[in-house]
Amino acid sequence: MRLILLLVVLSLMSGCQNSKKNQEKKGLDTELNVIFETDMGNDIDDALALDMLYKYADQKKINLLAVSSNKNSEFSPRYINIMNIWYGYPSVEIGTVENGADSENGPRNYTQTVCEHLIDGKPEFKEEPGLFSESVRLYRKLLSKQADRSVVIISVGFSTNLARLLDSGADEFSDLSGKELVAQKVKFLSAMAGNFSENPPKKEFNILIDVPAARKVFNEWPTPIVVSPFAVGKSILFPGECIENDFQWAEHNPLVLGYKSYLSMPYDRPTWDLTSVLYAVERDQNYFSKSENGNITVDENGFTRFIERQDGNCVILSANPEQQERIKSRFIELITMRPKVFSKEK
Repeated sequence: MRLILLLVVLSLMSGCQNSKKNQEKKGLDTELNVIFETDMGNDIDDALALDMLYKYADQKKINLLAVSSNKNSEFSPRYINIMNIWYGYPSVEIGTVENGADSENGPRNYTQTVCEHLIDGKPEFKEEPGLFSESVRLYRKLLSKQADRSVVIISVGFSTNLARLLDSGADEFSDLSGKELVAQKVKFLSAMAGNFSENPPKKEFNILIDVPAARKVFNEWPTPIVVSPFAVGKSILFPGECIENDFQWAEHNPLVLGYKSYLSMPYDRPTWDLTSVLYAVERDQNYFSKSENGNITVDENGFTRFIERQDGNCVILSANPEQQERIKSRFIELITMRPKVFSKEK
């Protein structure tokens, strides 16, 4: 009788362990939870990258948890809000930076143009500002609710919010420090950052605008980091003719208006931020080659350096000419795709 009871107990214990393993595996393999960290408004590639994320969400490949702005501008989060509504994701929360780095690139940018665009004296696009929160608080709230290692953060702007997240302490959402919370909940960080191949070395914009934050993130981030550097996005141009010719189905489009107001048409634009989105969601499709593991250092002036180390947590992406053509074709395919909210097959 004792032997039977012992076997029953062992069976129950084994079942619990298998259940726990299955739950952990589920957190790794199910629909990807994504937080998009962006300096929306400095370059139009941020808007193109966000368009891709909506298309992936339409296809159930990702769950877009939030979009966080690290640009110190009222128009950056407002434009994100307009995009969320227009693409059919009005409930996606938006993070805002407080006292962020100064990155204004002139008296107007495309986000301001779209936000202030009028038709018959009325705003052309809808805004619902009730979903704005300070970014670090939003990160902690959202991360605390997710399965372990189930979130991918895609960072295509400054490191301000991420560095502050690492420095954050326990709060009503979690007893963990920011670094502990990231280590527990984040699978990896996909970042557009750094310039490693040009000679003489040049500084990269996302690093340069907030150097102390970039140094902290690359020194202290506790999960793997996959970096798409300046050279990759520079080598793949999104064709402006797509903007002019492939969006006739929508008379009022915040992406198209933003693109046309960013520079004088027609122009092709490097796809820096799009590459980090593509890798994060379709990393199994061999669009890119990867370096060996290593560490990225940022000096006090904003220059970046990659040093191979077997125990390093960073890898750097590259793309040969054949991969560049595949990537470009995929970008065009996704961005010219009609969003589900405008499709006949909803």
